[in-house]
Amino acid sequence: MMQSRDLAARFEAYSDWRRRLSAGISGLHEWLTQQELADAQADLSIQHLLERLHQDQLVVAFVAEFSRGKSELINAIFFADFGQRLLPSAAGRTTMCPTELLYDSTRPPSIRLLPIETRARDGSVTEFKNYADEWVTLALDLSSADRMSEVLSQVSQTKRVPIVLARKYGLYDDGDVLAPMSATDEAAVDIPCWRHAVINFPHPLLQQGLVILDTPGLNAIGTEPELTLNLLPNAHAVLFILAADAGVTRTDIDVWRNHLIGESPGTKESRLVILNKIDGLWDELRTASEIESEIARQVRSSAQLLAIPPAQVFPVSAQKALLAKVNGDDALLAKSRLPLLELALSKELIPAKRHIVGSATRAEIRSLAASTRTILDSRIAGIHEQLGELRGLRGKNQDVVEHMMERIQQEKELFERGMQRYTALRTVFTQQTNALYECIGLEKLRATAGETRKRIEASPFTKGVRSAMNDFFAQIHGGLEQSGRQTSEIHDMMLAMYVRFASEHGLQPFAPPSFSMLKYQKEVERLERAYNVHFNTLWNMVSKAKFTLMKRFYETIAIRVKHVYDIANRDLESWLNAVMAPLETQVREHHITASGASYPARGPARSAGIDGELQVDARGPHATHLIHERVEGAVSLRQLLPISAGGLALLAVAIKPSYLSMSCSRVSTRSGLSGMQSTGQTSTH
Repeated sequence: MMQSRDLAARFEAYSDWRRRLSAGISGLHEWLTQQELADAQADLSIQHLLERLHQDQLVVAFVAEFSRGKSELINAIFFADFGQRLLPSAAGRTTMCPTELLYDSTRPPSIRLLPIETRARDGSVTEFKNYADEWVTLALDLSSADRMSEVLSQVSQTKRVPIVLARKYGLYDDGDVLAPMSATDEAAVDIPCWRHAVINFPHPLLQQGLVILDTPGLNAIGTEPELTLNLLPNAHAVLFILAADAGVTRTDIDVWRNHLIGESPGTKESRLVILNKIDGLWDELRTASEIESEIARQVRSSAQLLAIPPAQVFPVSAQKALLAKVNGDDALLAKSRLPLLELALSKELIPAKRHIVGSATRAEIRSLAASTRTILDSRIAGIHEQLGELRGLRGKNQDVVEHMMERIQQEKELFERGMQRYTALRTVFTQQTNALYECIGLEKLRATAGETRKRIEASPFTKGVRSAMNDFFAQIHGGLEQSGRQTSEIHDMMLAMYVRFASEHGLQPFAPPSFSMLKYQKEVERLERAYNVHFNTLWNMVSKAKFTLMKRFYETIAIRVKHVYDIANRDLESWLNAVMAPLETQVREHHITASGASYPARGPARSAGIDGELQVDARGPHATHLIHERVEGAVSLRQLLPISAGGLALLAVAIKPSYLSMSCSRVSTRSGLSGMQSTGQTSTH
């Protein structure tokens, strides 16, 4: 059972890597805070990073028509250690509603069931998850596998209702000859008791972020839009189960083409096809080579029909694999071929997920490090300039000092004019930001969605519904395009201002990052394609249930668009902070410096400040002593650059004069100057 252990070990290693990554990011944030290098943008970026790592999940969806052995495969891969089936598995339909298996440490082990009656009300499953009173919650007794199995069998419960009510729920199609009718009452039909189930179970893999999605087949995928638009597209891997005794049926091809592969080549690569029940091909009257040849033929045939490489088709026997694991029969486990599937999952799925998470995190940390390094370089350069100017004052006469002070005063006045431009820039920036949020604000989306909903409800014909939906998507696309133009204007304005401030005030050159609306546009385009694919399917239904399904489908689309807007608004907030934060940081530090001490008065020879003190004896040892004292005061007074005492001492050594080196080595670890204040700093001491 090496491959089974390898899957668990790799997932545990991934979870441990994620924890260590989170700890490292938290340590970086703590250091930046202690050193006073963490501004609002850094805090927000790190917060988002930690939230994503903490909430990171690996979603594996199992999709199949009924009687393909899907639940048995889940039991064999993940729950064989319990010594029996955890999920119900029998001939016919055993999973009647979409079921999520996960672990939430804030809840006790339980199964939460959303009643099927909620289909008659507005609201998606995601929305209902926010309201505990809408769910039926049953506790799981972890000490008894039998009692757990009994509770979990709730997912297979059905009940008989009138056809009229089934139509209202969108669960009955007059053209479906396979609909389970009552033998005694032709006006009744069997439907699931539950709309959705969430099993909270402390399995080691689930505790580390694995989420298993068990879908009940084509009927549920077609009638629960959230599966089509949200759960399945967002799954990191989809295992599509076929049965060797049935081959690839028409419904299998419908599920594969309409709901699983999408249009992206990368999507097809993340889909694995499982050819289950190969034990039905085990025939004692056949030789081993004949059995192997038949299995290989079915693999090639399935791959050809689904247009995928044969390497993506895994023949297995889930039932024999579960039996082998329970009994410790390694020979039977190898014959079931399940270890080959587990090996593929462990070697491909988990490393790919780690690469995605690692790449995204690395990009954000590099951006944060670059901005921090820019601030440090600017402040260190300021210290070099400050100490160089103070060193140059040794032995200088009063005329030279006064000339220096005049230059400093001119630079101060120039910077104050720059502050006026900054104030004007901040006003324009606020106006541009408000205009941006008007384009992609949630209030505008609510108004658009509400108007579309009214038009759909008032349009019993295809043309009216299609027109309403087309107008809805057109307005969404228009808002995103306008937002893109608005972000470009903000970026160009800020880039010009950074260039001007850098040339006039000696700031470090900074190119603000650009912002792209492409990923949000792509997601809306995906939703529009899904609508176009399913619109004809829903409208061609001959039953009255099509109106209910169409409305529910629209509600799900509207919720997904709102989710896109939520993410876009959050990302825009981070981007706007990233664009403005460097300039605000420099201005804030200059304000602190300016408020810490006043510039010297132009008047009596004994005026306060370094020029007044040097007038006592501008050419004698007293002046040198005063400069020595003012070096220490200049650095220790400004608590702006969090550089260590050792680092400041090395900086002082590089400047050479021994008395500066001795003075700087005693400076507080929380002291410093920025390059933006270099001209004003000298004038205050």
